[in-house]
Amino acid sequence: MSTYQWFVFFLIVQVIHGLGTWKLYEKAGRKRWEAFVPVYNAIVLMRIIGRPTLWTLLLFIPIINLIMFPVIWVETLRSFGKKSTADTWLGIFTFGLYIYYINYTQDVNYISDRSLVSTTKTGDTISSLLFAIVVATLVHTYVMQPFTIPSSSLEKSLLVGDFLFVSKFHYGARIPMTTVAAPMVHDTLPFVKIKSYLYDDDNPQSWKNKLQLPYFRFPGFEKIENSDIVVFNWPRDTLFHMYKPADRRYSKPTDKKTNYVKRCVGIPGDSLQIKNGIVFINGKELILPERAKPQFGFNVKLKENLSQGFIDQYDIKEFNTGIKVERKLWDNTVVKDYLDKEGYNLNELYKDSTEVYVLGSIDEDLIKKLNLRSSLNFFQANLTQEIADQLKKDSRVESINRYLKTGAEDGIFPDFPDRKPSVTNNWNSDNMGPIYIPEAGKTVNLNLQTLPFYKIIIGEYEKNDLKVIGDDIYINDQKVTSYTFKQNYYWMMGDNRNNSLDARYYGYTPEDHIVGKPVFIWMSWDSNGSGLNKIRWNRLFTTVNGEGQPESYFKYFLGLVALYVLGDYFWKRRKAKA
Repeated sequence: MSTYQWFVFFLIVQVIHGLGTWKLYEKAGRKRWEAFVPVYNAIVLMRIIGRPTLWTLLLFIPIINLIMFPVIWVETLRSFGKKSTADTWLGIFTFGLYIYYINYTQDVNYISDRSLVSTTKTGDTISSLLFAIVVATLVHTYVMQPFTIPSSSLEKSLLVGDFLFVSKFHYGARIPMTTVAAPMVHDTLPFVKIKSYLYDDDNPQSWKNKLQLPYFRFPGFEKIENSDIVVFNWPRDTLFHMYKPADRRYSKPTDKKTNYVKRCVGIPGDSLQIKNGIVFINGKELILPERAKPQFGFNVKLKENLSQGFIDQYDIKEFNTGIKVERKLWDNTVVKDYLDKEGYNLNELYKDSTEVYVLGSIDEDLIKKLNLRSSLNFFQANLTQEIADQLKKDSRVESINRYLKTGAEDGIFPDFPDRKPSVTNNWNSDNMGPIYIPEAGKTVNLNLQTLPFYKIIIGEYEKNDLKVIGDDIYINDQKVTSYTFKQNYYWMMGDNRNNSLDARYYGYTPEDHIVGKPVFIWMSWDSNGSGLNKIRWNRLFTTVNGEGQPESYFKYFLGLVALYVLGDYFWKRRKAKA
């Protein structure tokens, strides 16, 4: 809904509240008109039920108000003597309309001095639990949210199994757009694996979708800078939820799209280009922070077979061994035609006068049929430049060369998600650009050549009706030759350049998709470790962004815990003696 529509909806709710409670207000010694005045009626109601005025604010915070409304309904009923279990459930399951019945048909008395302490252990537990959920939801939504790193797109900089705390206030906390959703849960409810929010994927005009709030972000004290690591909602996410394959397109709310973490390499107004895997911003190479550890693809040929000891020595996490093919067999057009016919996509990595090393998915039957051999002395790995330099000095290494893609790559921006060859620019993930990163308020020329770069922005992210008729472009039924952007956009990339689904494929990330800034790692779990070594102790309580190498503050944390425990012990001991 628009801001105006939400305002009208808000006024309707006030009228409904007033009509259902005005007699109760009078019985509590208030004026009947006080039940109808927006916001003021909530302040008065808090006084009637004996609760803090601060609760009024909680009624207007998305998601938290879903918890608070049932509490207020029950508290109102109890303030007028309706405290049985039946009254409580009727108040909740009728969405508060049971109060109408009490207001117009029952002669109730206002209990001004009722006890606010629960008379049962169950009631006390529920009250404590609700309070904890409200506080946790406030922190989770507006202050700090925990995340985990599930993939290796930032490998070496952030590891699979790192648990992060992500600040919502650095860039400004975003108001939840989805107003009806489970607290502290993203797009899927645990265990039952169904949607955690109210939204109709099939009908964009559904009343469920109209309950979406317009985008709003509180002011932050930082702006996203080049090289910042950022958490955001994946713009091109169309999965129904993370446990089911995408069998069709789903129109997910912005704040319920899958959370991603990448490094922002391009900010609004930048001109970005990638040359041989290196990012250039406005014509200059982007210098990453010292703690950043970008990885690139390298072809490595050994003088001996690859061993587990070699892999462990250089901490190689991602690698593929090649298939060795006789040069004369590989150059045979009959064999190549056969491979193409069978749908095999094999990449030539390295060749000499007698042999060729290829990489790709080959089943065992084909390996036997073509008399191929697994190459145990040749592999392709994702490595940092530092590790690659060390390998060059290793006497067991015959050669090591940077692997760079050539020619057009399927699904590269701006052709994603069509998955067709990049006929637009003949680009690939190692060589593309220059690309303009849109800035709010800036205008670009629009024609059939530039449209592919901005069509998703215009039609989806900024919700215009975009049509192309012949050589003419129409936006909202108006013929145009330019377009002015409504919001800022960013270019997000993974440090693990050969294993990252990032902006090189799906393009720009809109500002309204920004979630927050990772500030520190509070836990790091290595699933391949054993015993206490499953915990990466040197990564606990390390900062994510910043200059210099990461430093663990875990020992300081333990020191603070020890001081607290000792202080609490001596305080209780002193109190006992007094």
